[in-house]
Amino acid sequence: MRHRSVADLMTPTAVAVQPGTPFKEIARLLDEYGITAVPVVDEENRPVGVVSEADLLRRHTAKDGPSTAEAMMSSPVVTARPSWTAVEAARLMERHRVKRLPVVDAEGRLIGVLSRSDLLQLFLRRDRSIQEEIREDVVVRILRLSPSAVHIDVEEGRVTLSGTLDRPGLGPILVRLCETVDGVVEVADRLAYEEAEGAEDAAEDTENAARAEGAAEGSAGGEGAAGDGGAGQRPTGV
Repeated sequence: MRHRSVADLMTPTAVAVQPGTPFKEIARLLDEYGITAVPVVDEENRPVGVVSEADLLRRHTAKDGPSTAEAMMSSPVVTARPSWTAVEAARLMERHRVKRLPVVDAEGRLIGVLSRSDLLQLFLRRDRSIQEEIREDVVVRILRLSPSAVHIDVEEGRVTLSGTLDRPGLGPILVRLCETVDGVVEVADRLAYEEAEGAEDAAEDTENAARAEGAAEGSAGGEGAAGDGGAGQRPTGV
């Protein structure tokens, strides 16, 4: 299964400021573009921090010290890579309690910004598209079942599985795989089974479970990848 990446979801033309950008210019940009925070980049377009609405309000209340982006920004900045899955990015946002992630290339240069609202695009996927992916990728390609073996209903991202399978061991695997499909909100299991499985069937289910585990890991992404983007970094409050 192909899952949408950060590159698919991010805003590619990110608004950014320089360390010396003054308070009023930053406030104007936030208002003009309808955003809550802006990355601060160096001369090579590498993010060095983030200035948020909260940072501006704190400086306005304090009324002391310089009012440039460098003086107000939170740093170091937590960033994402374009190849990451949406799940990896969402986990990083949750871990650091941020609303936006600057996206950087292999050289660490800013190429876009991913926001929470961008991630919500996953759940705007058409029901028919979700249904087709479950049937073609999950049922046929991964589990190697007939496309007519399972009846798949999708309404507003809610998947209902019905029909009769050969053995009980397939049900939990099928449900778990469906839960990893982009755009799925929840899965209802209404499957029935013909008979209890024997040793040979159990072995096949173990093989299917291994394939399911691989597919699920591909969906969730490696914890190490997401962790590398923000490990040991202070939340920026984006």
